[in-house]
Amino acid sequence: MDRFRPLRRIQVEPEPASSPAPATGGGDAEGNESLAPAAGLLMGAKVRRRSAVYRDCKGDYIGVPNDPCLTKILSKQGDNKVLFADKVLKFTQSGKMKRRILVITDFALYLVDPDADILKRRIALAAVDKLCISTLSDNFFAIIVPTEYDCLMASTRKKEIVDVIVKAIKSTSEYEPEVASSNRFEYHAAAEVIKEVEFEEVDGGIKTRITNKS
Repeated sequence: MDRFRPLRRIQVEPEPASSPAPATGGGDAEGNESLAPAAGLLMGAKVRRRSAVYRDCKGDYIGVPNDPCLTKILSKQGDNKVLFADKVLKFTQSGKMKRRILVITDFALYLVDPDADILKRRIALAAVDKLCISTLSDNFFAIIVPTEYDCLMASTRKKEIVDVIVKAIKSTSEYEPEVASSNRFEYHAAAEVIKEVEFEEVDGGIKTRITNKS
């Protein structure tokens, strides 16, 4: 299917002086899937993106109503109000990158494998405690889910995604999730696996490191 073209807007250049961060051991539930074309390059790499300041925000960039797979997934969960939909890169426990379609409704977040047309994860908005981003113009963001495990993703529409999640949670409850802006943050890639993401502004882009903390 052609709805997931290569992510041309996420430009990654290897950092000659740095080696990729070591992957954690152990199994990975998504280990048998094909990797994103840039897998392994974002660790110790410069990431450049176009400015999002003047980008129009239209929410659904996939065309969910015209996608039988996505509409079936949502209807099974009783969801039909799509607030946002677009392709993203999702980081696995082992540090690999997988292509995903992120769909945000007024009740949950859905991560769908675009190649297999399979729902890989559903996160109820009520379970989201915090969102982590850097203060720089990179593409990374982490969704902190204390009752499960966290999710690190990359998207050129990071700001729009964060805004949509915060507004959706506020609209259905009196709770407003924290948006933590820091050039270094931790997240649980699995229940017992903690990773640290560190951002550094360098000449010509943003240098991003992902390291294991446990």
